[in-house]
Amino acid sequence: MPNFSMTLDEMDERLLTLLRDDARQTIAQLAKELGTSRGQIYSRLARLEEANVVAGYTVRLGDAFIASRIRAHLMIKSQPRLHRDVEQALAHFPQVQAIHAISGEYDMIIMIEADDTVQLNELLDEIGMIDGVQHTVTSLILATKLER
Repeated sequence: MPNFSMTLDEMDERLLTLLRDDARQTIAQLAKELGTSRGQIYSRLARLEEANVVAGYTVRLGDAFIASRIRAHLMIKSQPRLHRDVEQALAHFPQVQAIHAISGEYDMIIMIEADDTVQLNELLDEIGMIDGVQHTVTSLILATKLER
């Protein structure tokens, strides 16, 4: 596991929260919200980027678009010697949004997104046919209550 030694203070935490909410805010907006100078925000962002706390800025999809998609968590139990092969095969599906190694009965949980239930069903069938996948359990996401 990577060693992370940077300590974040309260201002860093608040800045990260603001950026998670809207990464397109201007430096002036961030400074005003945090009650500090623009120079302080510039230096904090530079330090956070250099330490790889902030690794990039990304797009958050709109609520209406997200609501039009079928999203699910898929827990996968795989054959021990084939974990990496399964992960590599899953990474080739554009519908796979994230792959997480987990503890417990299952080996990984993946986040998937499909256009509709037909595409989701086909995707689940394809994933089930990957060499090394022993068992899967799917949970559809009905609503997202909080996402940062």
